[in-house]
Amino acid sequence: MSASNPTTTPTHPNPADPTHATNPAGPADSTDDSNSAEPATPNERLDIRLLVPAAAGWLTAVLLVGQRPLAGAITAAVALTAAVVLALTKSHASGKPRRQMRPRTRISSTVVGVLVVIAGMGLAAGLQVESLRVGPVHNLAANNATVTVRLKMTADPSVRQSPGGRRPPYVVVRATIEEVKSRGTATRVRTPVLLIGTTQWQTVRYGQHVNANGRLEAVESGSDVTAMLSIRSPPRIADEPPWWLRAAEKVRGGLRNSVAGEPEDVRGLVPALVMGDESALPADLTEDFQTTGLTHLSAVSGTNLTLLLAFVLPFARLIGVRARGLTAIGLMTVVVFVVLARPQPSVLRAAAMGLIALAAMTSGGARRRAARSLSVAVIALLLLDTSLARSAGFALSVLATAGIVLLGPGWRDALAKWLPTWLAEAISCPLAAQLACTPVVAWLSGQVSLVAVAANLLAGPAVGPATILGFTAAGAALVSTAAAQLVGWAAGWPARWIILVAREGADLPGAANAWPATTIGVAVLTLLCLALVLGLHRILARPIAMVLAVVLLAVVVLRPVGSIGWPPDDWLFVMCDVGQGDGLVLRAGERTAVVVDTGPDPAAMDRCLRDLGVEHIPVLVLSHFHADHVGGLAGVLKDRRVDEIEVTPYFSPRAEHNRVVELASHHGISLRTVTYGEKRFVGQLSWTTLWPARVPALPPPGTSSATPTDEGSPENNASIAMMVELSGLRILLTGDLEPESQRAILATGADLHADILKVPHHGSAQQDPTFLAATNPRLALISAGRNNDYGHPAPRTLDLLSHDATRTATTNTSGTLTITNPNNHLSLTTHEPPSPTR
Repeated sequence: MSASNPTTTPTHPNPADPTHATNPAGPADSTDDSNSAEPATPNERLDIRLLVPAAAGWLTAVLLVGQRPLAGAITAAVALTAAVVLALTKSHASGKPRRQMRPRTRISSTVVGVLVVIAGMGLAAGLQVESLRVGPVHNLAANNATVTVRLKMTADPSVRQSPGGRRPPYVVVRATIEEVKSRGTATRVRTPVLLIGTTQWQTVRYGQHVNANGRLEAVESGSDVTAMLSIRSPPRIADEPPWWLRAAEKVRGGLRNSVAGEPEDVRGLVPALVMGDESALPADLTEDFQTTGLTHLSAVSGTNLTLLLAFVLPFARLIGVRARGLTAIGLMTVVVFVVLARPQPSVLRAAAMGLIALAAMTSGGARRRAARSLSVAVIALLLLDTSLARSAGFALSVLATAGIVLLGPGWRDALAKWLPTWLAEAISCPLAAQLACTPVVAWLSGQVSLVAVAANLLAGPAVGPATILGFTAAGAALVSTAAAQLVGWAAGWPARWIILVAREGADLPGAANAWPATTIGVAVLTLLCLALVLGLHRILARPIAMVLAVVLLAVVVLRPVGSIGWPPDDWLFVMCDVGQGDGLVLRAGERTAVVVDTGPDPAAMDRCLRDLGVEHIPVLVLSHFHADHVGGLAGVLKDRRVDEIEVTPYFSPRAEHNRVVELASHHGISLRTVTYGEKRFVGQLSWTTLWPARVPALPPPGTSSATPTDEGSPENNASIAMMVELSGLRILLTGDLEPESQRAILATGADLHADILKVPHHGSAQQDPTFLAATNPRLALISAGRNNDYGHPAPRTLDLLSHDATRTATTNTSGTLTITNPNNHLSLTTHEPPSPTR
């Protein structure tokens, strides 16, 4: 599964990672050419003896990660002592008749195994925590020291945008400090850190040594790095990566070049499918993959390796390779894959899980031993890196593989009673993996995908050809550019089918459904999944029951129960729940609306507009260019006709302004700068522009006019403010205006009285009381993200709005806010859609 990053909410790797696309010849050391996966015989039983020790070890690691080393040492000592005592007791009792002792002996052996694994995890956790604290870096980070370091880059850089867009884009990359110098003292170390740098750092390469100056900062307990290193200066390259990494980069570059002439989605997906290279994957396609449960295809996962082995090993067998030769070729293939995909912990984990999943699909003893192999892999990986215990990627990898190993064969056999074996296998693998991982996915995303199994089933046949052709194109690029482009063009066609499945599946009304990401919510979902595990075998074995289940699922997906009654037929104004940002919709006619701001997340904004049935947007207003107001632009433009984008005359931050211009140009949409005092009419609504009347000077290129803590940013004060009139209602929209501009609007003498006030700046504490009083709204609406870092809405602002004449509602507590006005009776309806951004 894909690598997780400690600074971000992990991307959600799809559980249905396994190998359902093919029925491959496995890596078994055999000379028999018939090695297809036949249904398990009734006498075939999985070896599950190590499942309990593995689970106990995993739980131990979860509890000990981040604790003091002494806690791990005490745990190890107690568990080891108990294991020795129990073993001696067992040995003493072994003189009794074997028949009397067999059940008790089995139980005591399992307990001894559990205790030994717990002792090992305690020792490993203590050693890992101690290794992160040893040396000067930990203490320097505690003091926020400025240091000079020599780094080795241990991952590829990733460009990020801060929530709210109040700072320029930045780069996140993992590195290892090999030498640190502070106050004239240089020390050689080997300490992992997370580097945060300017966009100049996006050019560093995996495996390079780099010199830099920066500030060390402490990280939370339980992190797998010792510190965070913040750097504002450009990198000083000390050397190039080793030859084998340069060769791997040449192959990766060859693959990218082979599809350079393909459409954007194909250019991004093929490298992601083959080697987990997500650098060119469009953000909206990534969202669709998450919704449809196909994320595992665009990240380094067991699927990549399994498909490669499924192609290489049968080919080797075809040309006469047998016995140990097959094993050698299989191992060489694994090594090449790991080097090409980067030898990082997440890649090694994916390789291990892929081999186990492949073993589960082969015949003979390999399938019976798959559960044992999985347990050994879990124990070994956790002993090597106990921080994996809290990794979402690790959990999803293990659970997906466990689903295939434990549930897949039985469900396949049930389906095979009335379906062809290949189809039964294609359905059972993603179904087992998805069900096993559903509680974790719900915990991470706050939603449950109802189309994941169908999407994986439909996309599955295209995954193998796209992946193998992609590998072939990468190899061909070393010999001939023309040949590589031809093979890349061929790889693009199955990739187009996968993209089509993801796009269309994500557009289904009930593709993703909200689920509370709370302890109780996840516990209830886990119980439901367990109930399905117990009863699904009987349903799968009966054609009529299966047909009824599929029909019921189709009804739920196409007409989701959770959306009945929303939106109201007579909705006028909607404040979409887009997380920490603004996304406002004003009804202008049938399936037509004026949209003001797009929030930070394209998927959330697209979902809101889709639920409202909006297909035509005559005018899209962007109040200012902070990312929490323009970051979701791609979601608004997706499959909709937008005639015009109206923007503030203050084109800052420049990076976001340039991105808006690029997107508008790509879709053939004109940009228009707003004019102070103008009045516009669209359908049944009209509005007057109240601000900006004057525009501050733009900052010099390459600089930012505001920091993340500024409360007087010129971008906010240049927000478009507009008084909207719609069906007898006056609605004042204020962007992120702060007191300076609020007072300036008051000074113009404009009539600010409104029925509805969009409270400025997400309800921050920076409000002018006179301005709020002048609006005197019946309803004050605030758009803010749940548990946001800014403390929005501020208690002071809520106090200013708390009087008998005004009712206040916020998206962070009530979800999407919908306004109707039947018979001039102002009404508010709330709705909580599935929104991972909240």
